[in-house]
Amino acid sequence: MLRWIRNAPWSWRDLGQTGCAPQEEQLGTAHAVDQARTALTDFDGDAIVLFGDTPFVSAETLQRMIAARRMADVVILGFRAADPARYGRLVVKNGNLERIVEYRDATEEERAITLCNSGLLACDTRLMFNLIREIGNDNAAGEYYLTDIIGLARARGLRAAVVECPESETLGINSQAELARANAIFQSRERAALLNMGVTLMAPETVYLAKDTVIGRDTVIEPHVVFGPGVTIETGVHIRAFSYLEGCYVSRGAVVGPYARLRPGTELAENTRIGNFVEIKNTTVGKDTKVNHLSYVGDASIGAATNIGAGTITCNYDGVCKHRTMIGTRAFIGSNTMLVAPVSVGNEAMTAAGSVITSDVKSGTLAISRVKQEVKPGRAHKLMDMPKEPKEKQPWRSKILKNPLPQLQCPASTSGENVGGTSWPFQKRIPEIKKAQANLPWFSCTRRMLKEQLKQKSAGGIAYAAVPKPRWWCCF
Repeated sequence: MLRWIRNAPWSWRDLGQTGCAPQEEQLGTAHAVDQARTALTDFDGDAIVLFGDTPFVSAETLQRMIAARRMADVVILGFRAADPARYGRLVVKNGNLERIVEYRDATEEERAITLCNSGLLACDTRLMFNLIREIGNDNAAGEYYLTDIIGLARARGLRAAVVECPESETLGINSQAELARANAIFQSRERAALLNMGVTLMAPETVYLAKDTVIGRDTVIEPHVVFGPGVTIETGVHIRAFSYLEGCYVSRGAVVGPYARLRPGTELAENTRIGNFVEIKNTTVGKDTKVNHLSYVGDASIGAATNIGAGTITCNYDGVCKHRTMIGTRAFIGSNTMLVAPVSVGNEAMTAAGSVITSDVKSGTLAISRVKQEVKPGRAHKLMDMPKEPKEKQPWRSKILKNPLPQLQCPASTSGENVGGTSWPFQKRIPEIKKAQANLPWFSCTRRMLKEQLKQKSAGGIAYAAVPKPRWWCCF
C-alpha cells in the first residue's frame, strides 16, 4: 500500500491532501512507487519517497534533502551504520553518488562500504516516473529496485547526491520487538525534551507520552502517568501518580489525580481540582471547581467555584442517546448524588447527599430525593446475637444431615380429584407430615414439586423423599 501526500507541510498534524494506491503484486520498491503515477499525473514539483516503518526521520533532514535538490537532480538519504549488515551500499566518487548496490548483488569491496542507503529519495516527480519506467528486474531477486534510478540518472548525465543523517533516524520497524525498541527511543527523546524545557518528571522512565503531547514549563508530573493523543497541559499544573489523560486541555494551576482519568473532550479551567478515582469525559469544568473523589462526570458543563461531592455520577446515557448535565456556578452537589440527564442545577443550588435528581434544580434551591429512613428498635442486638459458628458446626444443620425425613407412602389418587385440591388423598397424611416437619426448621413443600412427583404414578403408590434445599425449601 502506497500513501501519497500533496503539498505536505513540515508539521505532520495537517497532512493536507492524501490518498492511497494499493500495490496488488509485490514486485519491488520501484513498482510500489509507480502505483502513484496516475494519482500524481498533474502534479508539478518535487517528490520525497518515505517508508512507513521509519518514523524517526526529522523534518530538518527532509528540509536538507529539498535544499540539496537545488544542486542535484536526485537526492538519496544515507547514514553511516555501525553494523552495515545487509543494507544497500552507496557508492560515491568525487562527491557524486554513482550508484546504489543491494547487499546481495554487491562485491566484497562494495560490502566494505559503511555509507548505507536508507531508501528515502527526493526527485522531481515527472523525472522520477520517467526513470522508473526504464527500470528492469534483472537482479538476484527478480524485483524492480527503486535504487536503480541512480544508475539511470547518471547514464543520462544527471547528478545524484547524498544527504547523511544519524543512523537512529532511519530505524526501521518490522516486528513487535523493533516496535517496542522504537517506542523506547521515542519516549526517551520526548522525556529529555520536557526536562530541558523546565517540566519536572519525578520518575521519567514511568511517564509515557504521545507524539502530540504539549506540556508547559513548571508543570510537575508524578510517576506512572500516561498521556494519550491530543493532550495539552498549561504551565504550573500538577499531575499526580497513576493518572491517564487523552484528548483533553488542562489550564494552569490545576491539580489532577492521583488515579484520575481525563477522557476526550475534557477542558479544565484554572485552579481546578480533579481528585482520586475521578473520571471526566466531554466536560468543561469551571475555574476553582473541585471534583475531589470517586465520581464520574460525563457530557456536562460545570460552572466556577462549584463543589462536586464524592460518589457523584452524571447518568448521561439512556441506552440510545447521550444527554448533557448543566451545573451552575457556586453550586454544591452532595455526596452520592445521581444526576439523571438531561438535567440542570442552577447557580448556588444544592443537592442533598444520596439524592437522585431527575428534574431541574433552580438557582438557590435545595433538592432532596431519597427514600424515607426506617428504624427497627432492638433489631441490631438480635442480629448480632445470632450464631456465628461455621455452617458445618451449627447444631440444627447437623441434625438435618444426621436425621433426614423418612420416606412417606401415599396411595395414588383413583377418584380423579383435582391435583392440589383439598380433596386430594394426600391431605389425609397431613398429621404425619407435620410430625416429620418438626425435625426440619422452616420446612416447607411446594405444590409445583408435588405435581411433578404425581406424574410418576405407579400401582403401589407414590414415594416422596425429604431432600434439603437451599433456604430450606424441600419436597417429599
